[in-house]
Amino acid sequence: MTVPARPHPAVSDPPALAESPVLALHDVSITYPDAAAPAPGGVSLSVQAGEVVLVLGPSGSGKSTLTLAMNGLIPHSLPAGISGRIEVAGLDTTTTPVALLSTHVAMVFQDPDAQLVTGTVLDEVAFGPENLRLPVAEVLARAESALRRVGLWERRAENPERLSGGGRQRLAIACALAMGSGILVLDEPTANLDPAGIDDVYAALRDVVARGDRTIVLVEHNLDQAVALATRVVVLDAAGRLVADGPVDDVLRRRAAELHGLGVWLPTAALAALRLCAAGYPLDPLPLTPADLRRALESCPAPSARTSSSQPEEDAAPKLLSPAQNPPIAVWHAPPPDSEPLVRVRGLTVARGGRDILRGVDLDVQAGDFLAVVGANGAGKTTLVQAMAGVVPPPRRRVQVNGLDPSRADAGALSRAVGFVFQNPEHQFVAATVFDELALPLRLRRVSEAEITERVSEMLERFGLAGREASHPFLLSGGQKRRLSVGTALIAGAPVLALDEPTFGQDRARADELMSLLAELNAGGTTVIVVTHDMQLVAEYATRAAVLAGGRLLAHTSPTELFADADLLRRAGLRRPPLAEALRAVAAHPELDGIARLSDLPGGTRS
Repeated sequence: MTVPARPHPAVSDPPALAESPVLALHDVSITYPDAAAPAPGGVSLSVQAGEVVLVLGPSGSGKSTLTLAMNGLIPHSLPAGISGRIEVAGLDTTTTPVALLSTHVAMVFQDPDAQLVTGTVLDEVAFGPENLRLPVAEVLARAESALRRVGLWERRAENPERLSGGGRQRLAIACALAMGSGILVLDEPTANLDPAGIDDVYAALRDVVARGDRTIVLVEHNLDQAVALATRVVVLDAAGRLVADGPVDDVLRRRAAELHGLGVWLPTAALAALRLCAAGYPLDPLPLTPADLRRALESCPAPSARTSSSQPEEDAAPKLLSPAQNPPIAVWHAPPPDSEPLVRVRGLTVARGGRDILRGVDLDVQAGDFLAVVGANGAGKTTLVQAMAGVVPPPRRRVQVNGLDPSRADAGALSRAVGFVFQNPEHQFVAATVFDELALPLRLRRVSEAEITERVSEMLERFGLAGREASHPFLLSGGQKRRLSVGTALIAGAPVLALDEPTFGQDRARADELMSLLAELNAGGTTVIVVTHDMQLVAEYATRAAVLAGGRLLAHTSPTELFADADLLRRAGLRRPPLAEALRAVAAHPELDGIARLSDLPGGTRS
């Protein structure tokens, strides 16, 4: 996109605005054409240069919509009505061309594929600065600096399509850094990254804000690192209204239970601390990181020493833990020696672009397993699960699902054998309405229209999509798209359900609801296979783990054995769950050693 031939502020060194806000929202409401109400609704806030603003809220609250309005994509490119006023560096975003706004605001989308357009990694990062008509030397210098920050400089000659999902997200962040804009807006930038990738991203972001003249607006669900970077937290409720705005301590420590009740993600350490407080451990102030929790426990007296004054403000723990029904926790049992696996993989090798993505993988998945497929970005996790589900047909006679070879099966037979949920929900949408998207698997099985209407209505209610049946799937929020994608895989009732990063884009309440639903399906006999980077999710729900690295299967084991094997974790580029790491060998409280699941904490129930 070409910037108009007019003077504009130097993008390599944006001016620090000590007095005037770099971003100001005045009673902003945004309404999509088919929406009954705005989200966000009536939001007002001002952001100064150098602030790192963490935006939290349940799915559908308007977080992503708000970010799209900050750089003018709403209303210039996406149809939505805006009331109120948004100003960036004093410019009204509704009347200023997006090209000019891009010199002030750089955007990293929730889906990196939505913004990658060139044939090499280097060209992709250079594309934005080139369109600012900068000298070639500066374009190349910016591109190299940005790629080195996110660990992609050595892959600069590759096609972005050859990067893993996490690699493409790092590339999108590099593109934003190369623009040199005063404001970086990031919509869940680490959702698809492994631990090393997350470290790279936050190291880059810390470097960006170190001078204090750059501003970051961050929508993020993975809070374990975000809380250390953020200087301010803004919270929207389910209706898109601003309900909290202040320093991290004031919002996350003192209002943790309230935010949990809104369905907002909290750091794992905060959730654990609230449970421990309920069991009598006096943890005040509330820890927000695993390191905070560990330090607090080392100096914390035994639970019997609890006093009323030690309870966090607002009596947080009881509110958090008030009544919740535990979903069933599956327990793995070794199959009989002569039993046939429900999913069998033998000698599976998959090549793409002249490179092996999978190499000689052998794996058996038993009926009733809850299998987590884990590994670093680029390990081959998604490719393996897609081959199991027949989404990308594997070589013949290498995969069997309930006796079916996915390489030879038609769509109807596959839908009866296995349901699949893509990492990016939009990649599986084919219908023009939510109703028709859910109905499609049933129509492939020639189910009657009366039964289709009944089952689709049940699924709409179950996933909080009632009233959106006539909406186009692409106009849903990120969280709503994810729920729709899961619903389409569940509705046909296949014995195997495979999901690629199922909690991506979900608020805490919806993620808990989804995982509880998967646990219930698993307890009822459905075999569940999930690709995930979330080791806490693996600890809470999985009965088995398939560990991949470099396209090879390193181990097929239990989560407990995985987390106890430091060498295996290192070779796979993984880490223990935050809770397990925080509680490991806490000398003052040996009763907590070895606990990896929140639901196993004293006084804890899965909520």
